[in-house]
Amino acid sequence: MAADLERRRLDGKVALITGATSGIGRATALGLARLGVRVVVAGRDRERGDAVVHDIAGSGGEAVFVQGDVTRAPDIGRMVDAALERFGRLDIAFNNAGYQEPRQLLAEQPPEVYDAVFDGNVRSVFLAMQAEIRAMLMQGGGVIINNASVSGVRNPYPGLSLYCASKAAVISMTRSAALEYAASGIRINAVSPGRVITPMMLGSKVADMEAVAAGLPIKRMGQPEEVAAAVVWLASEEASFVVGHNLAVDGGFLSQ
Repeated sequence: MAADLERRRLDGKVALITGATSGIGRATALGLARLGVRVVVAGRDRERGDAVVHDIAGSGGEAVFVQGDVTRAPDIGRMVDAALERFGRLDIAFNNAGYQEPRQLLAEQPPEVYDAVFDGNVRSVFLAMQAEIRAMLMQGGGVIINNASVSGVRNPYPGLSLYCASKAAVISMTRSAALEYAASGIRINAVSPGRVITPMMLGSKVADMEAVAAGLPIKRMGQPEEVAAAVVWLASEEASFVVGHNLAVDGGFLSQ
């Protein structure tokens, strides 16, 4: 019954998801599409993007892929324009794309790595929110969810100081933007995944995944679909009173 109600409330809405070709972005695109949301799948890899669109279409949903780089304002503009031109509006945006630096101590990180991390994680969210907010203001409201990280609250590992700082910036920018646009009908929140099995996590060179899982209260790693469920909830009317919040989906990591 709850799933039917959720579908009725989301059916026909339009979502833009960046970094939607794999991991949490892909799981969220599929999860929203199952509830009747029409999805703009955005990412760099056309082959994987087309595969997500194919999967959505195969389950009766509707989606379009837009290839682009979220650190470039023109590309972000094309993603938002695709939602408006193909579907007529933009109701939900999940700014999910991000970048994690190769693990290295702060004094050893070259300046170009700083640029890559903050462009990929902060500039991208700034540019995306600008374009999304403008579109949502024209239609009277919408929902934006930014993908942060528990690492923006507490750094669990050495060698990721830039990633952690960039995700803290995303959380802070989310809260500030939420206060600025709440009265205009735009709800803005963040979701902070913990140790979730994604391509980024698998590529982070954590030596012992079992030890990471054992260190969590829940004693296991998370799945992309579990974060996607939280994003779907934040996008829904069930979360209509949630504004400027950073929702940790972390197996209890931040509670330790």
